[in-house]
Amino acid sequence: MRRLLLATTALLMASPALAQTRFEASLAGHAILPAFTMAMPPADAPRDALLAGKFTGPGNTRTDQPGSIPGTTGPAPAGRPTGIGLPFIGQPVQGFSGIKPVANQPGAYWVLSDNGFGNKRNSPDAMLMLHRIRPDWRSGRIGLEQTIFLSDPDRRVPFRIAYEGSERRYLTGGDFDIESIQPVADGFWLGDEFGPSLIKVDQEGRVRQVVDTTIDGRPIRSPDNPALQVPATTFESQRSGGFEGMAQSPDGSRLYALLEKPLLTNGQPEGRFLRIAELDTARGAWTGRVLRYRIEEGTTAIGDFNMIDDRRALIIERDDGEGDPSLACAAGANPPGCFANPARVKRIYVLDLGAVDEQGFVKKLGYIDLMAIRNPEGLARTHGDRARTEPQDRFAFPFFTIENVAVVDGEHIIVGNDNNLPFSAGRHLTRADDNEMILLRVPELLTAR
Repeated sequence: MRRLLLATTALLMASPALAQTRFEASLAGHAILPAFTMAMPPADAPRDALLAGKFTGPGNTRTDQPGSIPGTTGPAPAGRPTGIGLPFIGQPVQGFSGIKPVANQPGAYWVLSDNGFGNKRNSPDAMLMLHRIRPDWRSGRIGLEQTIFLSDPDRRVPFRIAYEGSERRYLTGGDFDIESIQPVADGFWLGDEFGPSLIKVDQEGRVRQVVDTTIDGRPIRSPDNPALQVPATTFESQRSGGFEGMAQSPDGSRLYALLEKPLLTNGQPEGRFLRIAELDTARGAWTGRVLRYRIEEGTTAIGDFNMIDDRRALIIERDDGEGDPSLACAAGANPPGCFANPARVKRIYVLDLGAVDEQGFVKKLGYIDLMAIRNPEGLARTHGDRARTEPQDRFAFPFFTIENVAVVDGEHIIVGNDNNLPFSAGRHLTRADDNEMILLRVPELLTAR
């Protein structure tokens, strides 16, 4: 989700040369789920859940009038209106932050709706959900086939949740910030940023296990960890820096949980790299094996992480910009007629977990640039706002958060954005982003070794 980042001055230190091999990507399909897509909460959910986003206004005080809090991309002068206001009647389906193909259902994908509205304080009425979706590349629509609401009826969550006193104990963005998903035979493993932690749920979304994080023999906590007291002066994971990506080995025996941002040492990022921690799924416990992943200059976070085969994987790297660079604000100009901080670094890297150097760094093999996708067949449903001089055969994915990537077949991958409803507007200057899915033909990326 869209959040203010911690200072990253220490990340500007020199780092070894990184992978620079660029592969081409061609658009093979484009489908859209409208931003204002709502799901009604279950009948046994608290009435509080009928109105989501009540605490997103100034000071996180309650606002009960639907649509009375205007959505913007941020404060003036750089912020732009998005045209959609809070609170919402119903629960927004928005915020896809992790994707995985549904087993034995070609064309269907599991996705998850993350924390809600950007932080723990403003999201206690945003219900946590998983969805089964089906993009239709011919019509350009995304079908919503199933929604699973997460809950804790057996009291497996070890801290007080927002809906503590209710019978089903549905989970919200005040409890966890789920950002990554891996289906297994008896349910799903989910990566959480607040702990950070891994959460096991069954096929009905009921919590079975919560696994706290340990790296290099020490507990890893974020400022939002419920065990920390205010003020939280000692923490190792940056806020919104927990398990954004999580890959699974083809045999299902291992999960590879990837932190979104570098760990902190004495309050400063430890370097321009992220940690990948390995979990044994049979035991539901960390193995102690930890790998390192170098990030590129200009990268501020990763978006998703999924395996290609038993050793190669895909990772999204991104900056904090949004909007097409052709409409970047000129000197002295301010939005909403231009993008103050347009998208620059939106890439998908292929890496080799089987090629690890003596310091534990995995090998990067190359990347595709999501800001320069070939569109020779004119398959883009929209280009959004950009300069009229931009070529029609160039398609860009200029979103703030791009948090979904998975292999479709030997030549194609699927990629999707997290639209942060109603706080992101990267496709259009003053219109909230839709959830977009694109099918990319990338044979060279998928065969890189």
